[in-house]
Amino acid sequence: MPTSARSHRYAVVDAFTDVPFRGNPAAVCLLDGGSRIPNDADRNQWMLAVAAEFGAPVTAFLAPAPAADRGAKPPRFHIRWFTTVTEVHISIAVELCGHATLAAAHFLLAGGVVGSGGCTGAIEFVTRSGLVLTARRLVKVADGGHPGGFCIELDFPVASVEECAYGEVPAMMPDTLNGATVVNVCKTSTIGDIMIELSSSEEVAHLRPNFIEIQECAKRALIITGPAPMGSQVDFVTRLFAPNLGVNEDQVCGSVHCALAPYWAKKLGKTRLTAQMASSRGGTLRLELHEHAQRVRIRGEAMTVMVGTLLA
Repeated sequence: MPTSARSHRYAVVDAFTDVPFRGNPAAVCLLDGGSRIPNDADRNQWMLAVAAEFGAPVTAFLAPAPAADRGAKPPRFHIRWFTTVTEVHISIAVELCGHATLAAAHFLLAGGVVGSGGCTGAIEFVTRSGLVLTARRLVKVADGGHPGGFCIELDFPVASVEECAYGEVPAMMPDTLNGATVVNVCKTSTIGDIMIELSSSEEVAHLRPNFIEIQECAKRALIITGPAPMGSQVDFVTRLFAPNLGVNEDQVCGSVHCALAPYWAKKLGKTRLTAQMASSRGGTLRLELHEHAQRVRIRGEAMTVMVGTLLA
């Protein structure tokens, strides 16, 4: 196809971690030539093939927005996300990829694509549906009050939850739940993910996911969450399974916290929360709910583990 003559910068970034090979990996590819990401069958198939070649849970494709679109606004990039088997389709119903957006912001900032050695302002990402997501660079303060690197804050819309019929979902997943005590069963009202609250973080950690059960039960994703132990620096823990999207277990999912933040804020009576993903790689997210504005701010760190040029 015509795009094959061009080369494109890429990086593999571990999101929601400050050490390599932890958190959730994402590939980020900056498309050379053209200021938009065309939505046509050939280009879509090419991006899907690239994502499958990387083999990361999600690959984010970026293209700078035209100067006329930016005006005096922060740097703006069009963004699309692909798993190894499908595009993460975007709509106003808040279906998006948080960890790959954080990885994309880190790629632009740490790689000097935006600013000189990184900037202190915001970056705007325009999704396929036109939804604008904001990522902001925040300087970390190390011991002694000196700057200690940076983290990234994502500004996402809230996703509400609504209760499901009790017992209907757990009865379909006896292997996965492994005898855990189910406290509540909900679904996200915007994108229909099933969310189950268990009585403890230990039960979340000791799940035995049966992916056939999960595929039959959850059309998109299954969220299992529970409270952290008393005295812990974490408020709640979560695991997420999405075999129907080609991701058996999402190591660290940012977007699910658009629903988890208001859910746990109401239960715990606080709007600032620390969340932990209890996957094998693990990851930490710091959340701030702005209920009036219906926004969630999600903070996390990232590490670049690979850079190169895509010649395809």
